[in-house]
Amino acid sequence: MHRIRALTLDLDNTLWAIDPVIHRAEETLWRWLGENYPRIHERYSAEDLVSLRHTVMNEHWDKHFDFRFLRKKVLEQVATWSGYDNSLVEPAFQVFDDVRNDVELYPEVLDVLENLFSRFTVVALTNGNSNLERIGIRHLFHGVVTAVDAGAAKPDKRIFDVAVNQAGVRPEEILHVGDHPETDIDGARQAGLRTAWINRNDEQWPADLDQPDAIVANMIELRDLLEAAG
Repeated sequence: MHRIRALTLDLDNTLWAIDPVIHRAEETLWRWLGENYPRIHERYSAEDLVSLRHTVMNEHWDKHFDFRFLRKKVLEQVATWSGYDNSLVEPAFQVFDDVRNDVELYPEVLDVLENLFSRFTVVALTNGNSNLERIGIRHLFHGVVTAVDAGAAKPDKRIFDVAVNQAGVRPEEILHVGDHPETDIDGARQAGLRTAWINRNDEQWPADLDQPDAIVANMIELRDLLEAAG
């Protein structure tokens, strides 16, 4: 850890809990569609839209990492099949996206991010489509790399390579921090980065994967680990 000069940070479920946010965003979008385009509710259920997302993902596998594209494709199909034109797609997606970016940071995150930003090059590295400007923390990152930017999603080495280029240091001088054993930790390890697993829920590490370089319960433990390494 004493060689670390840069950090790449996962976002969803590392800096905030994402599942309740997505659930709330989908519920808000579903209500909005019913209020403004009632024939969609007549033809579909909310569960139907989930199934349709899987179908769209299979049809557009080359875009599996682009969640904006996939959600808009679903909206295009439900609009067409319900007798509406595609003019609803952008405002509907905006309804979803507004809620999707209304996240609640874990309590320690803001203070720790400020500390890390002052000491390391910090790059956000995400498969998602959160907007750090709207969330209000973009100023605490020197760079942002998304799956859409890289044309590949974690654990693909290509997205880590883009982040390494942004950080401007060697892979072994970067600590990747994330919550997912396969996409974050094993992906980063295979790309040559050091790794820290955020294990907020005291889960068991998968037996078939190599151990991370560090395991921390939250961002405070991460900060303390890096400070101790000095």
